[in-house]
Amino acid sequence: MLHANPHTLSDSPSPSALALLPLAVFLSLFIGVGSYLTWQGVDFAFYQLPAPVAALPAILVAIVLSKDALNKTIEDFMRGVGHSDIIAMCMIYLLAGAFAAVAKATGGVDATVNLGLSLLPPSLILPGIFVIAAFIATAMGTSMGTIAAVAPVALGIADTADLDIALTAGVVLSGAMFGDNLSIISDTTIAATRSQGCAMRDKFRENIAIALPAALAAILLFLFHSTPSDAPTVTSIEWLKVLPYVTILVLAVSGVNVFVVLSLGIILAGGVGLSSVSDYSLASWSKDIYAGFGNMQEIFLLSLLIGGMSELMRRQGGLAFLTLLVSKLISGFGKKTDGEQSQKASEMGIAGLVSLTNVCTANNTVAIIVAGGVARELAEQNAVTPRRSASLLDIFSCVIQGVLPYGAQALLLGSVFGLSPLAVVSHSYYCFFLAASALIAIFIKHQQTRTAVA
Repeated sequence: MLHANPHTLSDSPSPSALALLPLAVFLSLFIGVGSYLTWQGVDFAFYQLPAPVAALPAILVAIVLSKDALNKTIEDFMRGVGHSDIIAMCMIYLLAGAFAAVAKATGGVDATVNLGLSLLPPSLILPGIFVIAAFIATAMGTSMGTIAAVAPVALGIADTADLDIALTAGVVLSGAMFGDNLSIISDTTIAATRSQGCAMRDKFRENIAIALPAALAAILLFLFHSTPSDAPTVTSIEWLKVLPYVTILVLAVSGVNVFVVLSLGIILAGGVGLSSVSDYSLASWSKDIYAGFGNMQEIFLLSLLIGGMSELMRRQGGLAFLTLLVSKLISGFGKKTDGEQSQKASEMGIAGLVSLTNVCTANNTVAIIVAGGVARELAEQNAVTPRRSASLLDIFSCVIQGVLPYGAQALLLGSVFGLSPLAVVSHSYYCFFLAASALIAIFIKHQQTRTAVA
């Protein structure tokens, strides 16, 4: 997840649909150009127009739409760019890139892949990666930290076992979003429970009943696609080179801060290289760290630009427009239906509101915070329990975050795996199953209620 909070929500702007135009411009360029070039048969079509470049016209539109003075608008944009949570996210990118580069150069990736292949039967490789990622994300409370730790190993295993690279990236993303959604220390869980006034354990019980069927469906799908075309060869395990990965996984599960985890990983990987690789030197180590920074350049820049653009859209009333629209739709629908139908409509409205907000912010925690007040009001008016509304907020924010091609998770995986973010999210099967499971839960619950009343 993106660990972020809005700068302030007290200065509520007037709702404006026009304020969402920058997002439409960005998506049209980023997805439209890539899709068109793919249709034309261009190789690496989605890399022909870098995402940060596609964001520039959208930012220009946002600046033009602003009614404030130019200097004030630029200040607002820079405030979004420089928010502490955006900077923290970018630092995770840099540290993750540096660790991946150093570990690969010192043989850590190959050694860890070999260990993974020795522990996982060929038929359980992809389900095993999903379970590992899900466990770590649940323990850490962050999908970003999980992806940073697991993605390089998963890529190495996929290469060695000749598995579908895009599917493997989707497996990592699926596991990370499972844990992000359910973890009691996740920012999304904290934001959802606090905004709806329910206990974490109650939200967890409501959530797990919806998430578990989706996880089982995803595991079955991954099991079906888990047989490698070539049986991977397992060699002797080099435990010293595996040590950095084992260390960061243990620390991550222990709840240690992700910055500390990745920094120690870089130090350990470099130390292993200096002690066990004959031609590895301090100069090599420093160059690898810098090369890792460079590998994260695109998503680093895009995250900064999207952060600034989102702040301008918020200040110009784009998010307020979405909130007002959903609130009016639910209120109008509720007046024409019975109580049970109003309750179902309210739950769908909560899901739709947080989903639309997440599309605009590319940030599931911020989406919950922005939508939380209206969601609580809708829930109270239509007899939706706090644990139910908190669960729906968390579920649908994580669903959208897991399928956004410009979300931080997809961008990070795309960089690690060398794939288009669209290729990554197209294999985020757990998120698809989770959305279906949640919608079924909404309709089946109310169908059962109606039957019981009858």
